[in-house]
Amino acid sequence: MKRPRSGFTLIELLVVIAIIAVLIALLLPAVQSAREAARRAQCVNNMKQVALAMHNYNATNASLPPGHRAAVFGTWQAFIMPYLESGPLFNSYNLYGRYYPEGFTGGAPGVGASGPGNDLRYGSPANLTATRSRIGTLLCPSDTWAPSDLSILNGVTKHNYAANFGNSDIYQGLAYTTATPYPDAPWLGAPFADIDKGLSQYPARGFCATFANFTDGTSNTLLLAESVQGKGADLRGFTWWGDACGFMTYLAPNSRLPDVQASSSYCLYPLQDNPPCVVVTKTTPNTYASRSRHPGGVNASFGDGSVKFIKNSISLPIWRALSTTQGGEVISSDAF
Repeated sequence: MKRPRSGFTLIELLVVIAIIAVLIALLLPAVQSAREAARRAQCVNNMKQVALAMHNYNATNASLPPGHRAAVFGTWQAFIMPYLESGPLFNSYNLYGRYYPEGFTGGAPGVGASGPGNDLRYGSPANLTATRSRIGTLLCPSDTWAPSDLSILNGVTKHNYAANFGNSDIYQGLAYTTATPYPDAPWLGAPFADIDKGLSQYPARGFCATFANFTDGTSNTLLLAESVQGKGADLRGFTWWGDACGFMTYLAPNSRLPDVQASSSYCLYPLQDNPPCVVVTKTTPNTYASRSRHPGGVNASFGDGSVKFIKNSISLPIWRALSTTQGGEVISSDAF
């Protein structure tokens, strides 16, 4: 009498494999969601650390740091390095660069641009020790970090947090040679600006704000928000440089409308997952939206140090009002 053979038939094995595949398919979104939640929590913690560094800078210097100095001679992230436990990097950064001699106010744009301090830009050899470094606190783990690559932007790195330059464009409502201000978004103050006063024609606001300037209230005024790192030579996230170190609220968070950049070489779209972008025109001045890799919105820190998740669906007038320091808008606490 033959004994029955033990084991599985081919059909039974295929059924088991199919069941396992279905279970993996059901679990994978949950695993991905849990990982993104952890990444987002780390991003929130980083933003709190940066906001705290801003407050410590203000306590020491009686003002917030400069937004930037004529775009290429230092941005806010260079100024707050000592407050992010990056004192050695700060000591390696030379902040004495400038286009024009101190006090120069004459001539036309471009005159004197080869002044003695013009070789101290963010990409100059004197500053590459700092600008080829990545500061961990300024990186969001939900984004893909661009490594320092000498063949791209001379190895200068990108980061993920941008300062609030207001509700309009990078020139903060001032007319410039290539563009006029947005007529539907008059500039109503911002925490950060270009502080260069080297040339009267240069569209600089020329001041460092204090929290006393937040007449709309620190809890109703954005301090920082997220930015994505552009792939390749795209300059989104290139926060050692003045244009990309800030965001404006003229566009909604993660807007499907394009960022407006100063040159076609700054904008690489379509390329991988770079956001849309176009080149500045006479009627569309430079403006950068806050963007992230989080589903549905961006993290943003406020003047009181809090960090909140702002949905992409936020009302555009509310979003713009949150970026102004002196707009006088009345914003309900449940509006964002």
